[in-house]
Amino acid sequence: MKNRKPLILVTNDDGVTAPGIAALIEVMKTLGDVVIVAPDKAQSGMGHAITINSTLRINKIKIYNVKAEYSCTGTPVDCVKFAVNKIMHRKPDLCVSGINHGTNMSINVIYSGTMSAAVEGAIEGIPSIGFSLSDNSIDADFTACKKIIKSIALKVLKNGLPEGVCLNVNIPKLKSELIKGVKVCRQAKAVWIEKFDERHDPNGQPYYWLTGKFENFDSKEKDTDIWALENGYVSVVPTQFDMTAHKAISEISKWKL
Repeated sequence: MKNRKPLILVTNDDGVTAPGIAALIEVMKTLGDVVIVAPDKAQSGMGHAITINSTLRINKIKIYNVKAEYSCTGTPVDCVKFAVNKIMHRKPDLCVSGINHGTNMSINVIYSGTMSAAVEGAIEGIPSIGFSLSDNSIDADFTACKKIIKSIALKVLKNGLPEGVCLNVNIPKLKSELIKGVKVCRQAKAVWIEKFDERHDPNGQPYYWLTGKFENFDSKEKDTDIWALENGYVSVVPTQFDMTAHKAISEISKWKL
C-alpha cells in the first residue's frame, strides 16, 4: 500500500522517560505510526548485551500518545528483539534509537547501548539510525537536533540503507544557525586510556571507579567523526555489524594454519 504510513520503532538506552527519547518521538510522530519499546531505566554502556539469565518484563505505558508504547526491563537490544518478535505485526520501516545524552563517536560505538539498538535493527533487516547529542546533561537542549533528525530519517525512509548497515549520527552542542552542515565520514581511531580509581567504603573495604582519558590518534585527519563534531558539523558514520577484518584474511591465510 503506497499510501500506508511508515511504521517506526523508537528505542534508546537512557530510559523510556529520558528527555532525549521524548524529543525523538516528537519528530517521529510527524513521519509515521510510532511504536516505542525502551528500557524502564538507564542502560548506558550496555553495548550489545542481551538478557539470558533472568526474566524479561514488558509493561504497557501511556506517556507519548502514539500507536503503542512499552517499557522493558531489559537492554536496548532486548527492546528491539522483543518489539520485532512479539509486539509489531509487521517489520518496521525504520528503527531509531536515541537521542542519546552524550556522543557516541569513535570507539564509543562499541560500548553504546544506543548504537547497539540500531545495529540490532540492521541485523533484523530494518533501516536503522542511532542519534546522539554532544551534551551529557539531563537538561540538554534538543531543539537543534529535531530538524536534522527529520531530514536524515526522511532520506533513509526514501532511499533505504545497504544491507547490514545502520547510521551513527552525532550532533554537536550548537544552536541550529551555528551548525555548518552534515559530514558523512569514518569512525576516528581513538581509545580510552583507562584506570581504576581505588576508593574505600566506611568499613575500609576497597571499591573501584572506572575512569580514563580519551586519546584520538586521528587528530590531524579531517575525514573523521571527531573532526566533524569539533568543527561544527553533524557526523554520519555508516556502521556495520560484520566485524570481519577482510583485509587481514589473505595475510592470515599465508600462515597455513
